[in-house]
Amino acid sequence: MEKIPSIIQAEDLLNLDSSTYVLIDASAGSKARFDDIHLAGALYIDLNTDLADVNDFAKGGRHPLPTLEQFAAVLEKFGIDKNSHVIIYDDKNGSNAAGRFWWMLKSIGHEKVQVVNGGFAAAIKAGFPSNNVIENPKKVGNYEIINWKLRMVDIDEVEKASKTGNQTIVDVRDANRFAGLTEPIDLIAGHIINAINIPFTENLDDNGLFLSPAILKEKYTKALSNKKPEDIIVHCGSGVTACHTLLALDYAGLKIPKLYVGSWSEWSRNNKKMILAEN
Repeated sequence: MEKIPSIIQAEDLLNLDSSTYVLIDASAGSKARFDDIHLAGALYIDLNTDLADVNDFAKGGRHPLPTLEQFAAVLEKFGIDKNSHVIIYDDKNGSNAAGRFWWMLKSIGHEKVQVVNGGFAAAIKAGFPSNNVIENPKKVGNYEIINWKLRMVDIDEVEKASKTGNQTIVDVRDANRFAGLTEPIDLIAGHIINAINIPFTENLDDNGLFLSPAILKEKYTKALSNKKPEDIIVHCGSGVTACHTLLALDYAGLKIPKLYVGSWSEWSRNNKKMILAEN
């Protein structure tokens, strides 16, 4: 199967037959907006109940992955089978949960999955129709999933990397959260010792669109000193916005590095060494 770009332009979405793809709204925390208005034909996927198995934040963070069985049931619920072309958008330029759902699908080996560049706003601007009609997913069989194929790390591997420097730890949260100057969600402000900060917002231009693949490739090749993907760990607050950077790397034609799903929300609740504030 020919690989399709991980990003689809809003204008290109207009040229597709809506019967040939499954359109997913992954705007976390925006169910009320979805009920009021969404892209025509879209189904709403919930970050907390569909894309995570929320339990003990200290064991897996705020958005740990669901089990493979749970995720298979979610895909069946949304009418997604192995041959489905899945197109995802959200209302935060891919950082809300579109990137996370993209990564999860890629991680089970699903190739026909794309994220709308600029998300909901860009699609509306391009003239894609919208309404408040609640669609019924098509009926499909069980999606057999063998394993997660993309690289992940647990808290122990991150701790080892923090101590030894054998892997580059990338924190994609904004600079103030990384510096420990503010923390709007988790209990402690700061960052993992020896992590570097490359905010996911730097993947976007002033219009909220992804930078070109060439620019992203140059940016990350330089920032990561040509390190191999197996020697790079990417994290955020809870393993969601980190996927925005993994999406950007794939869009740039680079291999997807490791994801630390638990991220700061797990790390900061386990008495691990951290930098609480920068002078």
